[in-house]
Amino acid sequence: MKKIHIIGLGLLGGSFALALKKVKPEITFTGYDSNIDNQNDAKVLGIVGEIKENPDADTDVIILAVPANAISEILIKTLDSIGPDTLVIDFGSTKEALCNAVADHPKREQYLAGHPIAGTEYSGPKAAKEDLLDKKVFIICEMDKTNIHLKGMAYEILEALNMKLRFMNPDEHDKHLAFVSHLSHISSFMLGKTVLDKMEDEKNIFDMAGSGFASTVRLAKSSPAMWAPIMEENKKNILEAMSLYISNLSKFRDKIIADDYEGLYQEMLKINKIGDILNLEK
Repeated sequence: MKKIHIIGLGLLGGSFALALKKVKPEITFTGYDSNIDNQNDAKVLGIVGEIKENPDADTDVIILAVPANAISEILIKTLDSIGPDTLVIDFGSTKEALCNAVADHPKREQYLAGHPIAGTEYSGPKAAKEDLLDKKVFIICEMDKTNIHLKGMAYEILEALNMKLRFMNPDEHDKHLAFVSHLSHISSFMLGKTVLDKMEDEKNIFDMAGSGFASTVRLAKSSPAMWAPIMEENKKNILEAMSLYISNLSKFRDKIIADDYEGLYQEMLKINKIGDILNLEK
């Protein structure tokens, strides 16, 4: 493996390149981004050695790290144009519609549907970190549909990045991510909106906000350019997650209205179990 081309030179694409460069300095990285500032920053930061819209014919791996609603079109165009020895991997946060879009493509076996479970509330090449992907989960969907030899290149990369592999069906992936990731961002955005709507004096927000508020609303700093497309692509599952969340909020409010503080205590005590579940992964 000698050449990797990255389409989308933001947080994930940039972090991927920086991490792999460290352990495999012999690989040549090229890339492209629709944002000219991202192109310039990626070049200056050494994320890629050259900016080019189209990868070389002998490129081994092409990474698609663009907003969720743009991947399908780019994936199809990329598969249409590549030679038989190139593997295409996407980093998108939704998978079902994407896998369906290329299900009958003649080069389907040259595509690996992936999703690194990593990120921060920041975006762009300047936010890229070489340790962002270290020990993080990488989900692969429809593993059996990728050519076994090309899949070997993907495993080589993911092992070099020290990532933990998990395997899911595309619909299962999208449903789970709606609850444990997408809903978290929506909650954070709406908490931020609620506070901004109620507290017009920004100084009061700054002075009175403790670490709990800061950590809960942190995701509200995430890029709308990334998250609006995710809402579009995973609409069905996100609406289901939101409906359950709104129902639980309403029930919680009803307990407060009814002065049922023992009920609130017992409810929160049961929810404390989430801490044990999350600690198992550390």
